[in-house]
Amino acid sequence: MNQVKRKQILERLREANPHPTTELNYSSPFELLIAVILSAQATDVGVNKATDKLFPVANTPQAILDLGLDGLKQYIKTIGLFNAKAENVIRTCRILVEKHDGRVPESREALEALPGVGRKTANVVLNTAFGWPTIAVDTHIFRVSNRTRLAPGKNVNEVEQKLLKVVPAEFKVDVHHWLILHGRYTCVARKPRCGSCLIEDLCEYNDKTEI
Repeated sequence: MNQVKRKQILERLREANPHPTTELNYSSPFELLIAVILSAQATDVGVNKATDKLFPVANTPQAILDLGLDGLKQYIKTIGLFNAKAENVIRTCRILVEKHDGRVPESREALEALPGVGRKTANVVLNTAFGWPTIAVDTHIFRVSNRTRLAPGKNVNEVEQKLLKVVPAEFKVDVHHWLILHGRYTCVARKPRCGSCLIEDLCEYNDKTEI
């Protein structure tokens, strides 16, 4: 795909959604961090149902530590892998209290040192909470980038590096959200809804559908 076509795709996505954001409910960098940790192999809807009850009770590292492991589990037990996630959240909260004055660090290295936080989660927090031009590649972004040929790659790291290289600076902060939402609602996994896609004529996917 040439750079002119890439820019046209991004311009259309921006026109349709000028101010995109995550579908996770949060009101602080800490709430976002916890929500993203909980969202691994879970839906945003499912995470929101849990955090909508958790955050009014405990939305700081110390408050979650005060809940304790078993107390936290009661709020997130509807989420997949909740036992492991609860342990990661408690350990993360302890590190935030002991090393970062209870605040979420605006540093990739510091974020990736937290239990349950990998490169993707760090990218989401840096992008959404702090406005960094990072691109967290999940299954939706990986699929859309490869199908459209916007930024094809064999794995999520390849796609991330390609996107960082080919996406113009003016789109970098928002492209993460545009591609996730496009993959979640239009360029879906089993049968993409090409007939209702706003970038269908620019997309280089060979097996387009009529839907």
